[in-house]
Amino acid sequence: MTDTALAPRDVTNGRVLGIALPIVLSNVTIPILGAVDTGVVGQMGEAAPIGAVGLGAIILSAIYWVFGFLRMGTTGLTAQAKGQGNRTEVAALLTRVLMIGFGAGAILILLQAPLLWAAFHIAPASDEVEGLARSYMQIRIWSAPAAIAIFGIIGWLIAQERTRAVLVLQLWMNGVNVVLSVLFVLGLGWGVNGVAFATFLAEWSGLAMGLYLCRAAFRVPDWRDWARVFERSKLVRMARVNSDILIRSLLLEAVFLSFMFLGADFGDVTLAANQVLLQFLYITAYALDGFSFSAEAIVGQAVGARAVPLLRRASVLASLWGLGASVLLALGFWVFGAQVVDLMAKNAEVQQAARAYLPWMAAAPVLALASFMFDGIFIGATRTADMRNMMFVSALIYAGAAFMLVPSFGNHGLWMALLISFVARGLTLAARYPALERAVAR
Repeated sequence: MTDTALAPRDVTNGRVLGIALPIVLSNVTIPILGAVDTGVVGQMGEAAPIGAVGLGAIILSAIYWVFGFLRMGTTGLTAQAKGQGNRTEVAALLTRVLMIGFGAGAILILLQAPLLWAAFHIAPASDEVEGLARSYMQIRIWSAPAAIAIFGIIGWLIAQERTRAVLVLQLWMNGVNVVLSVLFVLGLGWGVNGVAFATFLAEWSGLAMGLYLCRAAFRVPDWRDWARVFERSKLVRMARVNSDILIRSLLLEAVFLSFMFLGADFGDVTLAANQVLLQFLYITAYALDGFSFSAEAIVGQAVGARAVPLLRRASVLASLWGLGASVLLALGFWVFGAQVVDLMAKNAEVQQAARAYLPWMAAAPVLALASFMFDGIFIGATRTADMRNMMFVSALIYAGAAFMLVPSFGNHGLWMALLISFVARGLTLAARYPALERAVAR
C-alpha cells in the first residue's frame, strides 16, 4: 500500500541531530562491553581465559562482519520505500531481513566445524587458549541467527529515523550481557563459558527487544504479504545492493589487513604502536557514524520521494555537522593524544613510537570526513555500484601510494598511504555525486 499522505519533511538541524546523537551514544557502549568482559574474565587470575575470550570474540566478529551489508542495504532500501510512502514495502523489507538473518545464522551453525577449523588454522594459539576459545565459540554460534537478524533490524529502524530505538536496543543488549557476565563468571564460577552464555542470552534477548521495538509493523497484515515479500524484482534489487556493499566492504577490509601486515615488517614495537593508533580511527568512526547514518536515512527518504532539493540539503547539512565533529576530534587528538596513548599502552617504547605518528591521527578525522559522509549519502540512495567501483579505485590508489611511500618514509609512508585512500574514496564518490542527483531527478 502506498500512503500518499506522506509528504517529504524539511531537513533541519534538529532532524539531523535527532538521528545522529543516539547513534553516537550507542556506539560508546561498544568498547565498554569489551572492557567489562575482559575485566570479568581477568578476575580469574589466569592469562589463558582472557586470550580465549578475546580470540573467540574477534573470530566471531569477523564472521558476523561479513553480514554487515544487511544493515546498510536495509537502511537505504527501507528509507526509499518510506520516502515513497510505500508502507507495504517497508513491512516486507523487515520480513525479508529477518528471514535472511535467520537463514544465514542457521547456515553458520551447520558449518561451525569447518569454520572453527579454518579460524584456528589462520589464527593459531596455544592448546589451552584454543580449547577455551573453541568452547566459547561453540556456545555463542547458536545465537548467530539473532546476531545477524539484529543487523537488519537496526538498519530498518535507522531508515525510519528511529535511532532512539537503536540506542535502547544497544543499551538493553549490552546491559544484559554485562549483568549476566558478572553473574555467571564471578557468581557461579562458569569461567569462559559463562561469558559465552551471557552473550548468547544477550543476543537472543536483543532480538526479542528488536522485534518489540518493531511491533507496530506486525500489527498490520503487510509484513506477511507473501506475494510482496517474495516479489522477484524486489529480491533481485536487494541482492544486487547487498552484494555491491559486501564487495566494497571486503575491499576496505583488505586495505586495513594489508596495513597491518605491512606494519608488521617494521617490528613488534611499531606494530603495537599502529594497533594503538588505529583506536583513534575507531573513535573517529564511532563519532562520524551518527552523521553518516543521518545522511543514509534522510537521503534515502528524499530519493524515494524524488525530492532533489531535500536530497542536496540533507547531504550538505549532515556533512556540515560531520565537519564540526571531525574538527573537534582532530583538536582533541592533537591536544590529548599523548595522554590517550599512555593510557592504552604501558610500554615506554610503544608509547614513544605511537607519539611519533600522532600528527597523522590529528589529520585523520578531517581527511576521512568525505569518505564517511559520501558513504552515507550513497547508501541512502542505494548507489551501491558506485560505492563498490570507487572503493576498488581507492584500493588501487592505496596500493600505489604504499608502494611508492613506504620504502622511502617507512611507517610514516604507510600512514600517508592509508589516509590517501580515505581522501581518494571521498573524492571519487564526490565525482559521482552529480550523476546521483541526475538519476533522482529523472
